[in-house]
Order: sequence, then structure tokens, then C-alpha cells
Amino acid sequence: MLQCVQSMLSLSFLVTFAACDAPPVPLDDLVIEKTFVPEQCVRAVKVGDYVRYHYIGMFPDGKKFDSSYDRGSTYNVFVGKKQLIEGMDRALVGMCVNERRLIKIPPQLAYGKQGYGEIIPPDSILHFDVLLLDVWNPEDGVQINTYYKPSDCSRKVEVSDFVRYHYNGTLLDGTLFDSSHTRMRTYDTYVGIGWLIAGMDQGLLGMCVGERRIITMPPSLGYGENGDGSDIPGQASLVFDVVLLDLHNPKDGITVTNQAIPEPCARKTVAGDFVRYHYNGSLLDGTFFDSSYSRNRTYDTYVGRGYVIAGMDEALIGVCVGERRSITIPPHLGYGEEGTGTKIPGSAVLVFDIHIIDFHNPSDKTDVTTFKPEVCEKLTRKGDFVKYHYNASLMDATPIDSTYNYGKTYNIVLGANQVVPGMEDGLLDMCVGEKRHIVIPPHLGYGERGVTGEVPGSAVLVFDIELIDVEEGLPEGYMFIWNDEVSPDLFLEMDKNKDGQVEASEFTDYIMQQVSDGKGRLAPGFDPYRIIDNMFNNQDRNGDRKITEEEFKLKTDEAANHDEL
Repeated sequence: MLQCVQSMLSLSFLVTFAACDAPPVPLDDLVIEKTFVPEQCVRAVKVGDYVRYHYIGMFPDGKKFDSSYDRGSTYNVFVGKKQLIEGMDRALVGMCVNERRLIKIPPQLAYGKQGYGEIIPPDSILHFDVLLLDVWNPEDGVQINTYYKPSDCSRKVEVSDFVRYHYNGTLLDGTLFDSSHTRMRTYDTYVGIGWLIAGMDQGLLGMCVGERRIITMPPSLGYGENGDGSDIPGQASLVFDVVLLDLHNPKDGITVTNQAIPEPCARKTVAGDFVRYHYNGSLLDGTFFDSSYSRNRTYDTYVGRGYVIAGMDEALIGVCVGERRSITIPPHLGYGEEGTGTKIPGSAVLVFDIHIIDFHNPSDKTDVTTFKPEVCEKLTRKGDFVKYHYNASLMDATPIDSTYNYGKTYNIVLGANQVVPGMEDGLLDMCVGEKRHIVIPPHLGYGERGVTGEVPGSAVLVFDIELIDVEEGLPEGYMFIWNDEVSPDLFLEMDKNKDGQVEASEFTDYIMQQVSDGKGRLAPGFDPYRIIDNMFNNQDRNGDRKITEEEFKLKTDEAANHDEL
């Protein structure tokens, strides 16, 4: 008999055991041999539990009389409710899921003297090779084992929230029946409104983003008596290993946190403003999806005009230059159910950490703050040649340039388009020694293109300037004027060699001498020889590089030309 038992234990429980020639030894009581015990036994069978198990039924000689494997389904039954022969009822108590037992049952605890039809003769000793796959109790509810919970849990799942989560789904014996990970896509659903099996609806409540749980549920809260028709058998307990990635509620608006507002904040954005800002974008579980910093370029847009997603449009209203804030945007104010198709999944909550670099409005003009000296008599005007120092920066104080670095002033003629229009505006009506703080919107500065490597496109400019010197310009449109009466013998004075014509060199020498003697003035800030050459060309009617007395007279008789004499 011992040799027969050893041979049975050495064979797979899926095969029919070979018969033993030795006659069976009488059995007085139940014998249980634990042939495999799992390392962990989370739960042992108790009277009243419902179990699912596989078995092979044999006689002591190894002859098989029944097998659940042959039928392709487990045997499902309550324990201790007299739904089994007494020996099996007793033998299943205390078993763990995945435990395997060889159970030897004497006739008085099996089918006794009557036997069971033609299958089991009277007074038969029965051997059962049993593998327990599942156990639950009608009183069971959802069991939750949280094995990781983030330290920051500002919000928990509530009824009617929409969640995104990954899961592995197994039976109680560890058999995998489904996984969102293998599909590389989260499971997205509302919670607590019947879109899920009841056990999952309950098991997800109270979770935080990033939390991990083992959710175990009896079949009454899972797929019940019938299972799902494919991978989940009827009356099966289910185990879900869940990590929550995202949650929101359809009623959610944007959430602003971690605000850092600079002082002072003289102006806040309004709808219609154009904003330049940096951002890091991530999902609610911290998964990074985009950053303006990685492109080394701000994101530039109008706000309140639908140029960006609705949540960002709203979040960028009422911010200051230099302000930092974290913005949480629910999907209905973000990229919705479809996402972006690549980095942002559908129905994803978005988190942006933003830093406002600058903003302006298309209607903005140059803003000038003035610090005048005590004595301020003569003010700059168009045509004046001005010399000034400046420190230039962006709105966020990023330095651009400074004349102090070069040890010399910046010199321009006002009204000659030698600087951006905003600086032209800022330099008018100044007096020597005056200091100004000038803020120039991009449409009066370097526009959408900026200056490569120096000024970003659409950037607001800030100049702190000091006027050092002013040379009075000529009346608007004039490049040369006489300080005294014009000589009636002007042509003869120019014609030094008395050949009846004035060459360019004679013309230039004469004008330069008049300027040197204080009798005439050239427009300051320009190349004097270019001015004089233009004057000569205006007098040289036929373009032969010589001015005759006839040409000279003809030109003096024509309507005034400000490059002429």
C-alpha cells in the first residue's frame, strides 16, 4: 500500500493512476496528506465558506472514478453545509488557496454500504487529490490592502469622480485574466455610478493619485455565478492590483496653487493681452509631457481669446510679470476625451507650473516714468542730436545691453529712425541730466521677430536712460541752413578757379568753410560729406558732376528743397 501511495504522489494529478495489486488496507478515519502548502496562506477555509477546487477521485488501487479536470470546470460548493460527503466536508476545512491535499476517506465518511450507483461500490475507501483555487464567504465584502500611499494626498476619489488607473486582474489563485498594462492604456471610468462591477466601484473610493491597492472581492461583487463568459469563471473571487493615475470630477474648474506673486505687482493680465511665459507640463501622476524650457523659448500667446486650451486661457488671466503658479486643469478644460494622441492621453488632468515672463496689450503705448533735474529749460525735439546712457533689459529683468559696458554714450538723431519707435517716443521732451524709466511694447520695439540671440520675439523692453548731451537739430526736413544772409555772389565765391562752373570739390570746400566760420549749419548726427554730396547732386541738374551758373540759378528759382542752398 505504501508503494502504491508513493507512486500516486509522484505522478501528475492530471493522469489516471496505475492500479495496485495489493488489497486495500481498512481505513478507520480520515487521513489528510498535505502534498503542497503555499508560502503564504492569507485565508484558510472555514465552515460556511464557499470554495472552488479541482480534484481527481481514485480508489486505493489508483483507479480513477471521477475528475473535475475532465469536465473542464472546478467543483464549487459550500463547506460544512452537508453538500459534500462528510469526509470531504471535514477535509477542506483549513485549506489555503493553492494548497494541495491527498485526502483518504473511509466508507463511513463517504458513500458507506450503499456506494454510489455503478461508479462507487459499497464500503469503498476513496482518495481525492484536491487543489483549492478559491474561497469566500457570503458575508464577505470588498477587502482593501493599501501597500503604497503618497505622502501628499490632497484629494481622494469620491462618488461620481472620473478616474484613470492601471490594473492587473487575477483570480484568487494568481491566474491572470486581464491587465491594462498589456494594452498600454489606462482604464478610464466614472466611479460609484454603476459603470464598474460593484466591488471595484467600492474599492476605488478614497484612493489618492499615486496610491497602490490590492482590491479583493467576492463573486457577488464581481461577475457572480456566471463569470464573464471567457476568462473569469463563475463564482470566482477577483483580485485587482490597482495604481491610480488621475482623478477629476466633471464639475471641477481649474485649481491654482503654489502662487509666488512678486511685489510690487503694478499690472495684471486681462483678456486680449499678449503673454510670454515658461511652463513645465505633467500629468497628475507626475508624468512629464512637455516643457518650454527644453526648447529654450517661451510660449507666446494672446489670452482670453481661445488661442490656448480653455483651462490655460482662464489661468493666465490676472497674473503679474514674474509670477509663478501651479495650475491643475481637468480634461474638459484641457484636451478632453481624445487627448493629443501621443503624449497626453484622453481624459487626462493636466498640471502646469508656469512662470510669467512678460505681457503687453496691442493698444499699449510707450510708458515713461520721468526723473527731471531741478533745472530743465531746453527739451529735446525731432532733429536733435542726443547722447545718452542706457541699461536695457527684458520685463523679467534679464539684461540685454548697457552703454556703460562700452564706456561711451549712444548717439542718435531724433526722428531719423535710428532707434525703435518706442525709444523715439521715450527720448522726446527730455532735458540734459534727466533720467527716465521706459517700457516699450514689442510693436514699438523689435516686434514678433526680436533680435536673434539678444531680444526674443514679442518681448517687452525696459530701458533706464540718462540724457547726457543735446545738440540742437535743424528745422524738420532741413539738412543745411544759413546762419547769416546768403551772399549775392554765392556762385562766384564757390567757383575758385573762375572757369564758370563749380566742381564737387569746390562745392564741398566752400560749404565746409561756411560751417567752420559759423555762417551755416549742417544737420547734426549725420555724415557731413554725404549731406554736402546730396546738396551738390540736387544742384547738378544734368548730372555731369559740374554745376553751371545757369543750373545754379535755375535751382534757386525752384520750390525749396531742403538739401539745397
